[in-house]
Amino acid sequence: MEPDLFTAAAEERQEKDPTGSPLAVRMRPRTLDEVVGQQHLLKPGSPLRRLVGEGASGPAGPSSVILWGPPGTGKTTLAYVVSKATNKRFVELSAITAGVKEVRAVIDGARRAVGGYGKETVLFLDEIHRFSKAQQDSLLPAVENRWVTLIAATTENPYFSVIPPLLSRSLLLTLEPLTDDDVRDLLRRALTDERGLGGAVTLPEDTEEHLLRIAGGDARRALTALEAAAGAALDKGEAEIGLTTLEETVDRAAVKYDRDGDQHYDVASALIKSIRGSDVDAALHYLARMIEAGEDPRFIARRLMISASEDIGLADPNALQIAVAAAQAVAMIGFPEAALTLSHATIALALAPKSNAATTAIGAALDDVRKGHAGPVPAHLRDSHYKGAGKLGHGQGYVYPHDLPEGIAAQQYAPDGLKERTYYTPTRHGAEARYADAVEWTRGHLGRKPS
Repeated sequence: MEPDLFTAAAEERQEKDPTGSPLAVRMRPRTLDEVVGQQHLLKPGSPLRRLVGEGASGPAGPSSVILWGPPGTGKTTLAYVVSKATNKRFVELSAITAGVKEVRAVIDGARRAVGGYGKETVLFLDEIHRFSKAQQDSLLPAVENRWVTLIAATTENPYFSVIPPLLSRSLLLTLEPLTDDDVRDLLRRALTDERGLGGAVTLPEDTEEHLLRIAGGDARRALTALEAAAGAALDKGEAEIGLTTLEETVDRAAVKYDRDGDQHYDVASALIKSIRGSDVDAALHYLARMIEAGEDPRFIARRLMISASEDIGLADPNALQIAVAAAQAVAMIGFPEAALTLSHATIALALAPKSNAATTAIGAALDDVRKGHAGPVPAHLRDSHYKGAGKLGHGQGYVYPHDLPEGIAAQQYAPDGLKERTYYTPTRHGAEARYADAVEWTRGHLGRKPS
């Protein structure tokens, strides 16, 4: 909506004395150069650079943009920077509270501003995915005719949540999650900057690491937690934000877990061994520790895929499918929702019947090969499709199993020195029982000795 006199006065007071505003608001970048992360969107000549600099007007002016990214990655911040850096009118709406009436009022005001005194308008629309199709349709004439430059923000996939006509008339800019280094830079700036805490407190390394884990790549969450912890420390008369103070403030214990050290491997090992031991509760405990410590969900998913073959195998043939599906889902959705998928897979694997027969089978086969027990491929199994193979005896005497009633041909398959060797010893656990029956039957029909 159009800012009224009271809003304008409040904003003016805030700029003169920002101490009454939240730290996350005070530390909003004033220029694109102060923005952390999103460097792929801030290159010279990028749409965002052109929105705030040269080329922002005229027939080749930048199109409307849709900013798509997870919470706390800077969508509102980028719109704020545009509002401060450009001479255009800046109007902000939230799709949570605004409707078609408010959108049309902004568009009418934009047309009057352009016609009356040549002032262009930037409309920032937050959470556009909450607008219905009809509400989004109301934006089309203004975007089509450039009565406004639209900056729309969404956390939802715009290909599903934004109507195609509006999407086709806008540039889609994807914001990436902030890295720990990005958030760390922001925290350290907030500690020393006069707009922030002005050096009133310091932040030890262990507290900083816990803050980064709490933030999970969300700049706003990081600054909010920092402000609360700093206030608690100052109330105690302390010039340093201790780890205990932060834990008390955010009501979240620091998990002792070094993602690059022993804890990383110890907890991962405990997770897999708990799954192997069918202790679903212990497995979930270690999974929770890894999640809470900020472990890469893809690493956890990879370990689950390995466990599905190493410890379950054919006792539950669906285990690997579940683990692979979980890994694919995790790669697509990320945290926090990925925790649900990892829990799903961990429970399924922990409660599945167990067999390491696939593991021991390939281990025994590899051991023989590494010891030199290979031997030549029997002549009747060798490739006979090339010219001259017949003269070498390749393929001669081979029996095609599909020509036989039972589909199995009693002929030698392994090299001479290994023809009686057995590698796969199935258990009778779960679904592997039927594979045990199949192995016994096929080995008998192949004329092999019982294992």
